Amino acid sequence: MGRKYIDCREYPSDINCTVALCADSEAELVEAAVAHAIQAHKHSDTPELRAQLKSMIHEGTPPVSAHTA
Repeated sequence: MGRKYIDCREYPSDINCTVALCADSEAELVEAAVAHAIQAHKHSDTPELRAQLKSMIHEGTPPVSAHTA
């Protein structure tokens, strides 16, 4: 089981968030990402938010610079 991460730099936001979160399990990562989304981005904890966050999960650790499309 490897590390997993979500990188806010991949998703445009009004605050230009540069936070990247990582954890050993998907469940732990999603919980941390939901807390961040609520606190920093003023989202509500909904099934849609959780599905979106799950779709943003990558294997490994966050890169030093943002991914480019």
